Amino acid sequence: MLKGDNIIEWVVKIGGSLFPTDAIKVAEKLKGTSSLIVTGGGEFANLIRKYDNNKNFSDEICDETAIECMTIMSKLLNDKIKHTEIAYSIEDALKISYNRKVPILICSKILKENHPFKQSWEVTSDSISAYIAKLLNANLLIVTNVNGIYTRKPKTKGSKFISEIDAKKLLTFEESSIDLMLPSLLIKFGTDCFIVNGKYPERIYQIITGEYRNTYNFKYTYIKGV
Repeated sequence: MLKGDNIIEWVVKIGGSLFPTDAIKVAEKLKGTSSLIVTGGGEFANLIRKYDNNKNFSDEICDETAIECMTIMSKLLNDKIKHTEIAYSIEDALKISYNRKVPILICSKILKENHPFKQSWEVTSDSISAYIAKLLNANLLIVTNVNGIYTRKPKTKGSKFISEIDAKKLLTFEESSIDLMLPSLLIKFGTDCFIVNGKYPERIYQIITGEYRNTYNFKYTYIKGV
């Protein structure tokens, strides 16, 4: 079930794989919308995961530094967009949205204060975005570098695109374009989710504005959490 009548109606997670060029284009397309941006950690977070695989750092430090990577991405993105502003809390984000700008949320303080997740690489910015969407009672849109969910890796022989799927079904997938924790969170929160390709920013705008219902001409995946 989609939600509405909020100051912030959409949490838009912009994947680090889109940074910098496509991420900037997506953020530019959000001008004038009731959206909040959460960024992924991108290559910075991938490096930390690589280092962890080699040296086995503590879960606490891996979690903390991966979140700091999201902060770096958020600040770099904000530097290129005139209609965005950095927010460090839900209250900040609501004020920014009220002033008709798009908040880019730095999540570290919220996560540190509330401890919503067990520290694990299974939890990424996808799950964090779902948590933020729950706090705001907002819709969730995950923007990545593929069209959505596939039965296996998109370029693998026999891979098929999935336009709509229940979150419970996704629990059986060993991998997909979202993190492993997200399906269970969507079920827990009763939240639905869109997955869309950020290389085509107009698709993000059509979903947020609802235009996709009348002019459906592109692929996306709709995950039903309820």
